[in-house]
Amino acid sequence: MIALVTGGARSGKSTFAERYAAHLGERGIYIATSPVFDEELEQRVKQHQVRRESSPFHWETVEEPFQLAEKLTELGGRPDVQDGRTVLLVDCLILWLSNWLVRGEGHPSVEHLLEQIMALQEVIRTFPGSLLLVTNEVGYGIVPDYPLGRVFRDVAGIMNQRIAQECEQVFLVTAGIPVEMKKQAFQF
Repeated sequence: MIALVTGGARSGKSTFAERYAAHLGERGIYIATSPVFDEELEQRVKQHQVRRESSPFHWETVEEPFQLAEKLTELGGRPDVQDGRTVLLVDCLILWLSNWLVRGEGHPSVEHLLEQIMALQEVIRTFPGSLLLVTNEVGYGIVPDYPLGRVFRDVAGIMNQRIAQECEQVFLVTAGIPVEMKKQAFQF
């Protein structure tokens, strides 16, 4: 089972993904993609950690801000992942993408970003276990008035579309309510 969970900021995406993981397996590996670089973000990370620690579902946390495809390949080789007992949850793809964007020091190569996305897409396509991927919908807002913001918005949209293609389920979470989108998708 491969699923993408998307929505706006503070929509309940992570909470839903964690609850869904507990429904799918016996334990989970939470792959955190965000480096902590300020006090406010540290508090957000702590809130997520406390929520997972208070859950009866056992979570192991792995931090991976850049080499996500490689980490998924490594963890996908574990027998407990392959047989579905352990569910992987990546939170979040948008932060992973922004890590690569910032690594480009304000002048990212769109081609390099797309290469990273394609590598991730390939791993997801062949992933042997249950994998939940959390991302944000960033294109609902205004068009950024600076080039780096427009690059980020555009590449994020491309990433979400490509990853959604590889997933069996795509959930849109709004106001804490998840709706499975692939079942409702219009088919030509």
